[in-house]
Amino acid sequence: MEFSQDRSGETLVINASGRVDGSNASDFLESLQGMFDPGDQKIILDLGGLEYISSAGLRVLLMAAQNLDKQNKSFSICSLTEAVGDVFRISGFDQIINVFPSVDDAQQG
Repeated sequence: MEFSQDRSGETLVINASGRVDGSNASDFLESLQGMFDPGDQKIILDLGGLEYISSAGLRVLLMAAQNLDKQNKSFSICSLTEAVGDVFRISGFDQIINVFPSVDDAQQG
């Protein structure tokens, strides 16, 4: 799992690549939370480079979304690959977390 980030004003875009499963889900959560800044109001997680996500990874995303919601911050996900998008649709996560086709769409949404 690799990350990069880009901050513009109050918007943080995090790019994630690799795989998220039970063996690295806790590291995934720690890494995500370590990137959030108190001034960030909109967090966009770009999963275009993510090859695989397990239920443990979905739990991490749900926990991050709930935590940010409690802080009245916007959280969205974008650029899902076909395989990861299938997992989101089958699990219903696309109904729980805002999912957009691209970073630009997420910034507008």
